Parts: sequence; structure tokens; C-alpha cells
Amino acid sequence: MKSGVNIEITPDSKLGELIDHNPQLEEVLISLSPAFRKLRNPVLRRTVAKVATLRQVARVGNISLALLINELRKATGRETVVNTGDEETMTDHPPDWFSGEAVEKTFDARPIIEAGRNPMKDFFAFMETIPNGRIGLLVTSFQPAPLIGIARGKNYEAWTVREAEELYNTYFTRIAKRENEIND
Repeated sequence: MKSGVNIEITPDSKLGELIDHNPQLEEVLISLSPAFRKLRNPVLRRTVAKVATLRQVARVGNISLALLINELRKATGRETVVNTGDEETMTDHPPDWFSGEAVEKTFDARPIIEAGRNPMKDFFAFMETIPNGRIGLLVTSFQPAPLIGIARGKNYEAWTVREAEELYNTYFTRIAKRENEIND
């Protein structure tokens, strides 16, 4: 892969592609948030980084999307942008569907990730055991933004709470299919 290739840096740019073509960006990311040290994990680098957008990466690092994009643009010799118009953060208030009493089971992905494996398949198998209307809890050492995006595409809602420096609880529940989807 070529180093320094001029790839767009936008909220929807894929992190893996940016780092593949601009390896120096790994150190820039790590300087922005300790959460990005996980990029040195070869499994996360081959899997999550390949599908994660910068929008998702900003959530994982708990930093502003505009700051992330501007620092990456600056490191590649490009002009910075004032605002991305697309800031996202974790909310302090639980969504309407959340109830602590509805949490059915917990899936701690930290040992799987630390062992260098991707927990995504195991996590979705776990979620298949959660009854409709109930909640599954995913425990990770970072906000699992790419997994949340995939889960939303599979009719799940998610809400993340940062409990400590490297402790994130993400709650998932299956959303009911809309009437027009059921009748199709």
C-alpha cells in the first residue's frame, strides 16, 4: 500500500483505509485518546478498524468528531475544517426503552479482545438468546461504535454508559419490526 495517498478525511471515511495509506496517523490517533492504543491489537486492526468510520472512532475515543478530523487533516498536510456539522456523543439520560430491571444477561467481551480475537460473532449469538423486550449488556474497554452500527442494521437499539476509564457498558435491545416490514 502506498504511504501518503490523498484519501478524503470525512466523518464517513474508514479508519483502516486511512491508516493503511497514512501509517503516521496511528500515532496521531494515540496522542488524541488512550483508547486508540487498542489499534496496536492486530485483530482489532484487521477487523474493527476496517469497518469503523471516523464518526464511530470519535465516539470510541470519547473526543469531538471535528477535533479528530481536523487533527488527521493537519497530520496529512490538509486544511482543517471549522465544524463537521455532525457531532455525536453518548447521552447521560437513558433512552425510553431502557430499564435496569429488563437487563437479562451480560456479555463481557474484554477477555476475548485481550486474547486477540474478534467478539462480534459471539456477541450476536449471545443477543439471539435475549428475549424480545429484554436487554443484553455488553461490557468492553472502549465504546464499541462499529458493533453498535452493525447491531442497529440488525434491528437493535443501543445505549452506552462510560463507567470508568476503560469500562463501557452498552445495553442492547431488539426493536420491534414496523408494521410495513411485517406485512412484506
